[in-house]
Amino acid sequence: MTNRFDKSTLPSRHVSVGPERAPHRSYYYAMGLTEDDIARPFVALASAGNDSAPCNTRLDDQADAAREGVIQNGGMPRRFNTITVTDGIAMGHQGMKSSLVSREVIADSVELSVRGHCYDALVGFAGCDKSLPGMMMAMLRLNIPSIFVYGGSILPGRFHDRDVTVVDVFEVVGKYAAGTCPLSEVHALEKVACPGHGACGGQFTANTMACVGEAIGLSLPNSNMAPAPYTTREQIAVAAGHQVMDLLERNLRPRDICTRSAFVNAARVVAATGGSTNAALHLPAMANEAGIDFDLFDVAEAFKSTPYIADLKPGGQYVAKDMYEAGGVYMLMKTMLDNGLLDGSCLTVTGKTLGENIDEVTWNPNQKVIYDVRTPLSPTGGVVGLRGSLAPDGAIVKVAGMHRLQFEGPARCFDCEEDCFAAVEARSINEGEVLVIRYEGPKGGPGMREMLSTTAALYGLGMGEKVALITDGRFSGATRGFCIGHVGPEAADGGPIALIQDGDTIRIDAEAGTIDLDVPDAALAERRAAWKPRVNDYQSGVLWRYSRTVGPASQGAVTHPGAAAETHVYADI
Repeated sequence: MTNRFDKSTLPSRHVSVGPERAPHRSYYYAMGLTEDDIARPFVALASAGNDSAPCNTRLDDQADAAREGVIQNGGMPRRFNTITVTDGIAMGHQGMKSSLVSREVIADSVELSVRGHCYDALVGFAGCDKSLPGMMMAMLRLNIPSIFVYGGSILPGRFHDRDVTVVDVFEVVGKYAAGTCPLSEVHALEKVACPGHGACGGQFTANTMACVGEAIGLSLPNSNMAPAPYTTREQIAVAAGHQVMDLLERNLRPRDICTRSAFVNAARVVAATGGSTNAALHLPAMANEAGIDFDLFDVAEAFKSTPYIADLKPGGQYVAKDMYEAGGVYMLMKTMLDNGLLDGSCLTVTGKTLGENIDEVTWNPNQKVIYDVRTPLSPTGGVVGLRGSLAPDGAIVKVAGMHRLQFEGPARCFDCEEDCFAAVEARSINEGEVLVIRYEGPKGGPGMREMLSTTAALYGLGMGEKVALITDGRFSGATRGFCIGHVGPEAADGGPIALIQDGDTIRIDAEAGTIDLDVPDAALAERRAAWKPRVNDYQSGVLWRYSRTVGPASQGAVTHPGAAAETHVYADI
């Protein structure tokens, strides 16, 4: 094949062109490459594949399939791996402190591998929650032509003639604690809830960020909702490898695609699908990599004016497989664009605009998963931003499927998740209380743990909407109920959440977007004067380093200044 690429302007020239690079080329010959191979652009295939959980077990196979597309279209694929921390396994214990930190490690490790080996383009494969934004953050940071590929969701399990997901297993723990189901049912459910490869099937964080990949333009159209076991996934991987070479030829980069309007599009799709509150953390972090000012309140503003139209678990009835069969993310975006909720002028990795891609989609009125914008499940989005005296820097709540949007009650304070979970297990939680879990923020945790074990147990006890729960930590995309996360400033920084005492009245209005602490200013000032910062148990290692560099949740809990502070872009070395 004739090489149509001029490597004199590509990063890989630094490791493959000229007499001075003979030592470098000797390594490529050692791996079986030919002169023609070395003369081609080098394309990174970054995989978050591993054996830690079913979310990741098919990623390496998909990354290897992408080699074919890269080679067909004139490139030379170079695969490498990065880590994941799988939330379903890290949940409910100290391991969850590693989860959000892994997002930064994933982005950093992809950046380092690409920089170190001077790759020209990137196709990234991810399957579990933090690996998706981590991979897309690396793409925006490096700004080389890139395509994001989701590994696909798991198929639903079947139990008592109904579809189930891992959330049902978390919730049955609460039912067992309440004495409403036998241990034999717990064991029976846990064996069938996750029937094979793929990420959690509901509109939890992984599927939410997979939707973001398509909405923001970094993924091929209707590529991310296909379940992991489907043979379609291999075809998608090959297509991604082929298409990234066209992007390289055109020099169409992630920051050309992910404009501020594209971030608004992505936030609207999150709201329309009743997606994970974690998107309010990951979208600002991705925007930081592109030098775009887009914080929690920008996300919340998009949420506020977007109807909830996809009937997906945990607030609704269906899972990712059902959405794929209904037409996928582009079917959802079809009705959104037709009703003025998306900017169709944004570019995508197809080389076309979002609007041009959507024009190729025909609305299917017979599917049951995605509602027309004109007849939504609810007129406002499935996720709502909050602000008030308890959270001056904001907070977030997922209201999809909730019947109650206001809550007022006395505070019941816990200084870590374990203490709250123990109270739930002991059935010492009272109806009407506002449970406060603090010192679990990005800095204070450190690591901003999710609280699915606790929230699911509350549902299992039948208390899911009879209490509210607020935290400076965060929630799984699988969480349901009156659960407010990302409260800022966090307790470790002396935010109002650190000053709450048992019995204080807390008022939450998810309709008005407010969260307030009913305590006189003078009393709060007295408490603030007496407050002292806490020392956590992580005084060395990666969690110590993370706690020293991480910023507020409202800005995405990022650990570096982002593109706004750049003096050069890797892609232009």
